Amino acid sequence: MTVALEEGDLIARVEGTAGVIRLNRPKAINAVTLEMFRDIDKALDRFEADPAVSVIVLEGAGERGLCAGGDIRTLWESSKVGGDLGKVLWREEYILNARIKQFPKPYVAFMDGIVMGGGVGLSAHASHRVVTDRTKLAMPEVGLGFFPDVGGTYLLSHAPGEIGTFFGLTGQTMNGPDAIHARFADAVVPAAKLPELREALTQVPLRASAAAVSKLINGLATGEPAGPVAARQATIDALFAFDRMEDIFAALARDGSEFAQVTLKTLAEKSPRGMVVTLKLLRLARQSRSLEECLVREYRAALEVFRSDDFREGVRAAVIDKDRNPKWSPPRIEDVTSEMVAPYFAEIGTEELKFN
Repeated sequence: MTVALEEGDLIARVEGTAGVIRLNRPKAINAVTLEMFRDIDKALDRFEADPAVSVIVLEGAGERGLCAGGDIRTLWESSKVGGDLGKVLWREEYILNARIKQFPKPYVAFMDGIVMGGGVGLSAHASHRVVTDRTKLAMPEVGLGFFPDVGGTYLLSHAPGEIGTFFGLTGQTMNGPDAIHARFADAVVPAAKLPELREALTQVPLRASAAAVSKLINGLATGEPAGPVAARQATIDALFAFDRMEDIFAALARDGSEFAQVTLKTLAEKSPRGMVVTLKLLRLARQSRSLEECLVREYRAALEVFRSDDFREGVRAAVIDKDRNPKWSPPRIEDVTSEMVAPYFAEIGTEELKFN
């Protein structure tokens, strides 16, 4: 039996014993708006309270991916006029990210195709995270004058060695097996088998345990534990084991390998201020006890990002004009001062971010 609860940009339905949440903006690769975050929260309220719902399934409409991130254009427009969309959207989004991690019923995320930014926040905190042979997962925010948010600093800082530092600073794309190695996902299921898995999830017994759902997923999984980036773990650990961006740049320059030179070129395109803020957030997150602690820190930093020229310039170059030629302020890593970075870590905004 299928019972529709929401239709539109966010579709929420009860299908059998599953509460299905479908992001439904396929032309925008399901980029998430503030209203969609609110509708997801309402759907989770209903699914949590419904004893006939045993498992949650998150999926994206269309063939291109689960979600390309948040509705960055609308945020850019609000930032330009000094609006408060960032303050409101990130507060509600981050609280939702924490709720997903703590959700009392199995929550299965189909991380198929493109999964970026806000899409990571809706999926990588799930209890059961399924990637496929088509998965392209990334946290590319530093290229927008931002940092990996939605709990990204928590996830990246808990990846093995310096793999998370590498992915967070470069915005490099992970395939499915690399996402598992980086602890962003749990199992690779071939995309061709997702319909079979989805059908099985709608038929799980009432009050099915997390272990029972895992067994179902693993029965269709390939068992691949690591991808091409994981093979470079030792090199990445050596090159990214520093607490200052200047030292990471110097290590890459000294190394001289093709991998190091390509990585250096990639970092040279990113926001210097964004990289310094990101690295500090990652190092602080490594010492954090919880996702919530990292989300509070990210929220403070995000409020400062929203006011910054780098954010507006990064979005302009990547999304609005698409010239891929941002003019960062300051333009060089050595020109980023501690005074520039300090406001991102000021203890403000905590009253805005309260978890249930």
